[in-house]
Amino acid sequence: MTAREDQGTLIITGGSRGIGAACARLAAARGYDVAINYSQNEAAANQVVADCNAAGAHAIAVQGDVADENDVMKLFDRADKDLGTITAVINNAGIVAAQGTIETFDHARMKRLLEINVLGALTVAREAARRLAKRNGGNGGAIVNVSSAAARLGSPNEYIDYAASKGAIDTLTIGLSKELAGEGVRVNCVRPGIIDTDIHALGGMPDRVERLKDKLPMSRAGTAEEVAQPIIWLLSDEASYITGALLDIAGGR
Repeated sequence: MTAREDQGTLIITGGSRGIGAACARLAAARGYDVAINYSQNEAAANQVVADCNAAGAHAIAVQGDVADENDVMKLFDRADKDLGTITAVINNAGIVAAQGTIETFDHARMKRLLEINVLGALTVAREAARRLAKRNGGNGGAIVNVSSAAARLGSPNEYIDYAASKGAIDTLTIGLSKELAGEGVRVNCVRPGIIDTDIHALGGMPDRVERLKDKLPMSRAGTAEEVAQPIIWLLSDEASYITGALLDIAGGR
């Protein structure tokens, strides 16, 4: 699927930067109208919207914190009202905190990370099911959850709380894919490895990609666009018999 054709409305959480922004731009070119959620950077979100509109899409940006149920519901309501029928969701929003060992993690850090990475993802998945599942009057669709290679590597001495939160995303994918399989909704997951985005700086290690790239099997980090391509493919009809999959995008790591 290369030409732009009408694919309905796609919601992307964490869509103002990195993987989410790359997904938005690619999806717009492939025929989706796009609603992106962002937390703080309005200018970056507006730029993604402008890029999507330039590709022929209708796009909106909705500020909100996925850890806040009301903000998630506002995102879906705005997409319903401004763009029309939701056909796909990319459950991407997530954070990481400063690297360390577990005894250095305070409760506030762990609570905030789990609220966004796990509770937020569950709430987004719930709202998606309420609209996509046939039992709720929906027409079916697809969800892609963004996990991490950390879910299987554990991230010892870095951020095992983040790794644990992504393990929850893997389990969410497996369970939800079975729960919604008969409802016309496919649910899959991607597990990116070391990808060259600003998430590493958020973890206090802006040089992490440069420091680790030579230790990777492919001797380089991935790009956000290299993650976006398989995500958009998983949403497409070309992946119509794939559900419950956990796809590693980690360059062999």
